[in-house]
Amino acid sequence: MTNLNPQFLPIQRFSTPSISQTISPILYLFYLLHSCSHPPTMASISLKTFVGLRQSSDAYSSGYVLPVSNLPAAQPTSRGLRIVAGKFSPKVPGRNLRVAVVGGGPAGGSAAETLAKGGVETFLIERKLDNCKPCGGAIPLCMVGEFDLPLDIIDRRVTKMKMISPSNVAVDIGQTLKPHEYIGMVRREVLDAYLRERAAASGASVINGLFLKMDAPNGPTAPYVLHYTGYDSKTGGVGDRRTLEVDAVIGADGANSRVAKFIGAGDYDYAIAFQERIKIPDDKMTYYENLAEMYVGDDVSPDFYGWVFPKCDHVAVGTGTVTHKSDIKKFQLATRLRAKDKILGGKIIRVEAHPIPEHPRPRRLAGRVALVGDAAGYVTKCSGEGIYFAAKSGRMCAEAIVEGSENGKRMVDEGDLRKYLEKWDKTYWPTYKVLDVLQKVFYRSNPAREAFVEMCADEYVQKMTFDSYLYKKVVPGNPLEDLKLAVNTIGSLVRANALRREMDKITL
Repeated sequence: MTNLNPQFLPIQRFSTPSISQTISPILYLFYLLHSCSHPPTMASISLKTFVGLRQSSDAYSSGYVLPVSNLPAAQPTSRGLRIVAGKFSPKVPGRNLRVAVVGGGPAGGSAAETLAKGGVETFLIERKLDNCKPCGGAIPLCMVGEFDLPLDIIDRRVTKMKMISPSNVAVDIGQTLKPHEYIGMVRREVLDAYLRERAAASGASVINGLFLKMDAPNGPTAPYVLHYTGYDSKTGGVGDRRTLEVDAVIGADGANSRVAKFIGAGDYDYAIAFQERIKIPDDKMTYYENLAEMYVGDDVSPDFYGWVFPKCDHVAVGTGTVTHKSDIKKFQLATRLRAKDKILGGKIIRVEAHPIPEHPRPRRLAGRVALVGDAAGYVTKCSGEGIYFAAKSGRMCAEAIVEGSENGKRMVDEGDLRKYLEKWDKTYWPTYKVLDVLQKVFYRSNPAREAFVEMCADEYVQKMTFDSYLYKKVVPGNPLEDLKLAVNTIGSLVRANALRREMDKITL
């Protein structure tokens, strides 16, 4: 296969609010406490540079990609960005704008629906139309309304959670939820199929195919040529090689994205998620009717957590890790052992594993190609959540294309797609940073995890956590309550450190 990864323009950094301006005082305290025990580096106090937010120039707004060797090195800048308006681009002659969406998960399905509704000729390419991605399947309440999801695709409405410490101290979470509030539990094969079907009903062409590669355009309005293996009743399981010409491409093809490789998006740290679907007796399933469990401890994961999430007629039991991928099965066994009394008599009906990105890719945009969802690296640390952010990024990227093309009538360029990245980074950067800090502070040792579980018993913590999760906003704290929580948190961390020292003595 020909290597089509080009070299692109240098990157310019963009300015962001300070961490103390974007998160509540208590979370800023966590950040400071972490900094005191771990001297900060640029990597520890800021996310890896988000790419795609660059000053406009005729060189790339034309659609061409220029080699790095022909350009001066980029310098950090805090200047405002000048956006080239899409209305100056040429009209598409005799047809509507054509866009290919590669990948049919939440990101791809949402993007394809938005494009089709916006007057863009849309092609959605997905190889596995019955895909069952290993995924906890939790979605926030705001996603149900925002994406108009029917309640019958939601298996369970979780209103109670148990956070279980390394020493098996369990804290009940959910007492601050209002009667209408819940966390939705879905199966990915059901959710993904629904979003694809809705995209098709809106006018998108859904192609059962495996994306292979694409050829770069040879001019500012020339097409991208996608190569894929198509499958249908005639070709059977073998398939045949086909091509598709489009004006723009949205890469929604997951953590192992081939679209990302084409644009030279760079690598990222990733976790391995391992999950077993277990059919348990009816009386035990009743226990999990509206309850989810999260286990923390070095035994279940050195840097993540184990989970038991309820589905329609079974539970999903899983764990993940970034640092010890080769030990994932050992961690999975430990998760099952921690929950053994509640899943006793269960039968494993499916085993799943998949990589999960840990941070946004170094590059998420080049020319008329943009990445969304897992392909862009939109999974939060600490919680490992990605479904909502996948669907949201797909929709936001598609909206930028619809707006820039004036409902499919004009050609788009990189400046149009960059508006999506600007909006995304401005809206969600604080959320990613907060969860990154929390993971660094509380997932570093068993004593720290004990302190974290102890802190979760506080009603104020629960309210802040659920409000932020359910509605996808970093909720500003109450200064007085933050002060009280700060004192309690310091006490918990002091006790945790004292416990760690005693455990170290025993070990020695």
